[in-house]
Amino acid sequence: MLPLIIAPQDILRAKAESLPLPLSKSDLLLAQAMEAAVVHYNGIGLAAPQVNFSRRLIVISTGEKPQAYFNPEIVKSSWRKVVMEEGCLSLPGVYGLVKRPIRVLANYLGSDGLKHQEWLDGLTARVYQHEVDHLNGILFIDLTKEIIAGQELLAKYKNE
Repeated sequence: MLPLIIAPQDILRAKAESLPLPLSKSDLLLAQAMEAAVVHYNGIGLAAPQVNFSRRLIVISTGEKPQAYFNPEIVKSSWRKVVMEEGCLSLPGVYGLVKRPIRVLANYLGSDGLKHQEWLDGLTARVYQHEVDHLNGILFIDLTKEIIAGQELLAKYKNE
């Protein structure tokens, strides 16, 4: 099983590298390993930096089975936003309230190697945004206005 990277680690704060095309066999295998890891760790999302790979790859598990998104981008966001509780596998025990758009237009490559564009809504949109933030070195604690659980753990996870 891929080991989780727990904050603070430099890889969680670095911008991840884009994947060259066509997708390599090793990138497809990494996606499969991440799909297994997100299920194993009882998560709903996982970014490659969280398993120590500086690659623009995320996996979301809000449906029947996990789905990999290669080189994911957010093209547009809805003007309407909602505040919801977020947590993170790399910040165990910490939860905060984060305001995010309820809908995003996503560009990505699928495991089929083809370009996709689709509107994501609800929880999938939120997780997509959270994981894309990871690829840009942003953690949810950077965006929250209120930590609702795990306040005493924050100092341990920050690079201060």
